[in-house]
Amino acid sequence: MTKEDVDLVEQRRSSRVEHKVIKKKKKKKRCKRKVRIQVKRPVKMISRTLQKLFDLCQQVFKGPGTVPSPSDVQRLCHILDVMKPEDVGLNRDLQFFQPRSVVVEGKQRVAYSTIYKCHNFSLCIFFLPATAVIPLHNHPGMTVFSKLLLGTMHIKSYDWADTHGSDNYDSLSILKLARMKINRSFRAPCETSVLYPTSGGNIHEFTAVTPCAVLDVLGPPYSKHDGRDCSYYRENSYGILSNRDEFTKTEDDGHRYGWFEEIEMPQESEMDGIPYMGPQIDESIS
Repeated sequence: MTKEDVDLVEQRRSSRVEHKVIKKKKKKKRCKRKVRIQVKRPVKMISRTLQKLFDLCQQVFKGPGTVPSPSDVQRLCHILDVMKPEDVGLNRDLQFFQPRSVVVEGKQRVAYSTIYKCHNFSLCIFFLPATAVIPLHNHPGMTVFSKLLLGTMHIKSYDWADTHGSDNYDSLSILKLARMKINRSFRAPCETSVLYPTSGGNIHEFTAVTPCAVLDVLGPPYSKHDGRDCSYYRENSYGILSNRDEFTKTEDDGHRYGWFEEIEMPQESEMDGIPYMGPQIDESIS
C-alpha cells in the first residue's frame, strides 16, 4: 500500500468518526428540547369540591330579585362546610399565614382574588392580614355565604330593626336603627355563615385576629349599575341617642341595638386585587 493509499484510508476513517460525533450531538440536542417542553407544560390543578360548588351555584342562583330556597341553602352549606384551603390553592404553611416576628405599624390592606364572576353569582377569596378590618358594610338584595378557610376572625353583624324601606334613605345624615345579630370570633375550620337581603346579619364587619382567608359566595354580586352598590356605616351608641320612652320595648327584648349613620367609603376599605392562582373551574362541564 502506497503512502497515498494510507492517507486516503485515514481520511475516510476520520470522516466517519466526525459523522458519528455530529449524530450524537444532534440526538443529545433533541433530547434536551423534549425535556424543556415537559418542564414548561402547565399542570392543571383540579378541585372536585370547588367544581361541585360552581356547578351548584349555577343551578341555585337565578339572578337579581331571587333568594335561594332553604333546601338549596342547605345544599350549598353542605359543600362549603367541607371545603379546605387546598381546594382553592391555599395552605397554612404559606408565608402570609405565618406569625410575623416584626410588628407592622398602621392599617393593613385587605386583598381579594376573584375565582369566578357572572351576572348571577361570584366566588371570591378575601385575604386579611392580622388586625386588618373590612368596615361595616351592607349587601343590598344579596344572599352571601362566607366560609372561613384559615385563621381567626371577629365578626360583628346587624340587621335593620325596621326592614321596610331601610335601604331607601338618600341622605347620609339620617340615622337608622339596627339590631345586632352576631358579635364573636370564629376560628377555622368552622361552619359556613349565611346572610340574606333582610336577615342573617346583612350588615357586617370583619376584623382579622390572625391572618385570615375567607371564601365568599355572593348571589347576585355587587353591581352599581343594577342598584346593588356597597354602602358603609358608622355605628353610634343606641343608649345615648335613643328616646327611652319610645324604645323601652326594644331595649327589653334581649338584643343589642345601634344607630347607624351611612358614610362615604372609608379609606381602610380599599382593597388590592390579586390574580387567582388556585385550581381552575371547568365551565364546559355544567
